[in-house]
Amino acid sequence: MEPYNHAKNSHHQLDASELIKIIEEKKEGKRTDSGSIAINTGEFTGRSPKDRFIVEESITKEKVNWGEINLPISAENYKKLKKDVLQYLEDKEIYTRYANAGALEKYQLKLEVITEYAWSNLFAYNMFIRPTEKELENFEKDWTVIDAPGFMADPALHGTRQSNFAILCFSEKTVLIGGTGYTGEIKKGIFSALNFILPTEHNVLPMHCSANVGENNDTAIFFGLSGTGKTTLSADPSRKLIGDDEHGWTPEDKIFNFEGGCYAKVINLSKESEPDIYNAIREGALLENVIVKDGKVDFSDTSITQNTRVSYPIHHIDNIKIPSVGENPENIFFLTADAFGVLPPVSKLTAHQAAYHFISGYTSKIAGTEAGIDEPVPSFSACFGAPFMPLHPTVYAEMLSDKIKKSGANVWLINTGWTGGAYGVGSRIQLKYTRAMLNAILEGKLDKTYSYEKYHIHSVFGVAQPRSCPGVPDKVLSPRATWANDEAYYKAAFKLSNAFRKNFEKFESYANEEIRRGGPQRFDF
Repeated sequence: MEPYNHAKNSHHQLDASELIKIIEEKKEGKRTDSGSIAINTGEFTGRSPKDRFIVEESITKEKVNWGEINLPISAENYKKLKKDVLQYLEDKEIYTRYANAGALEKYQLKLEVITEYAWSNLFAYNMFIRPTEKELENFEKDWTVIDAPGFMADPALHGTRQSNFAILCFSEKTVLIGGTGYTGEIKKGIFSALNFILPTEHNVLPMHCSANVGENNDTAIFFGLSGTGKTTLSADPSRKLIGDDEHGWTPEDKIFNFEGGCYAKVINLSKESEPDIYNAIREGALLENVIVKDGKVDFSDTSITQNTRVSYPIHHIDNIKIPSVGENPENIFFLTADAFGVLPPVSKLTAHQAAYHFISGYTSKIAGTEAGIDEPVPSFSACFGAPFMPLHPTVYAEMLSDKIKKSGANVWLINTGWTGGAYGVGSRIQLKYTRAMLNAILEGKLDKTYSYEKYHIHSVFGVAQPRSCPGVPDKVLSPRATWANDEAYYKAAFKLSNAFRKNFEKFESYANEEIRRGGPQRFDF
């Protein structure tokens, strides 16, 4: 199949070095002392959830979970917008490439990615799976991504909310992006498409998670929202990385990576705390919205955004699984950054607690990170990835529950947030302790069977918290013990438990009694 070539000057299948040369020549980015390229994505330094649409048509009308997350746009408005975007690109110098999404060929999407900017194409090169020369000979695309940051929509004409947009059209198998330079929209568009296609057509569970595998071929997967440690904790020197963000769990009991790269947050990054990610930032890596002074990156400077990022091909990590496929997971970790400081740093979940917490997808927003937030705020994102889930959350939750039961996987809730008090009073749980807990679980040193001697059942959340763990002080394992005031602790704990229950009300009619019992207690102050 011939690539899209309707623009006045089109470049196809350039490799990283060729794209970097163009980026530097056009002054779209600057070289850092590590050899990486740093660019600025412009007005948008993150996704814009209120400007993500799905075309409402026969394929999607009855299946998509329409609402605040999955916003409809008419086929008529989409077609007008696509026509205008393509006309806009005709006068541009553009970059096209073929790529794959999905490490298992049976479930793979073959992509054509068309970008206005060279650095957007470099992102696609880094993040999707790079076809071999043989695969390129007879490449037949399944989906198309069209990325035009410089094109501004007219809401009155195109039916958008404002000038930026990210649209999925399942009948035309197209992701259409404009008005925003944030590269994450490219990968999340395809991730959203897979989240619809895989469950409905292949009975594959798509998951917003990272995954790695140990020497004994034991797979672990890590669910978590941004800032909870998903990328950091899965990059373990003693285990091979399968992938850091998006995976499928097949009926054949395989875990496979959707991507060919990693997209990591780099706020306060250091070689000491995250050596794998730090060392991956070299020639070919693309840094976004960081501050560079005399070629040196200041990872602590968040003057542009707290959502500073880097993309790099997965082979920039030394210890990777090739191909990016694992077996049924033995351990599943739900990561949360609890800024209330009340959840245990590690606890074991029953099957119905796992379903409840998966549907809830809890983490918290920290005081000072957004205007108007002066104390911790609970944040819930169903399935730990609601913005990318076109189907109802219970569809994914039921699939996960079935797979947990069939595989016998152990499920753990890991709090990477605060201890000894809420944000501003307590302190962040030390990474060395979190790693020690994970290592104890993965090495079989933390007993997986319940007993009073080994586990304490949390009086508010009902989860089983271990009384001891190698490499972790016993006091750290008990959140109540780290607080100086029992009354203040339980008041904060019940405040969070009530937020859980309030959030779960919208799922009550879909969840069975067993799942509902997986939630925390309610307390009326």
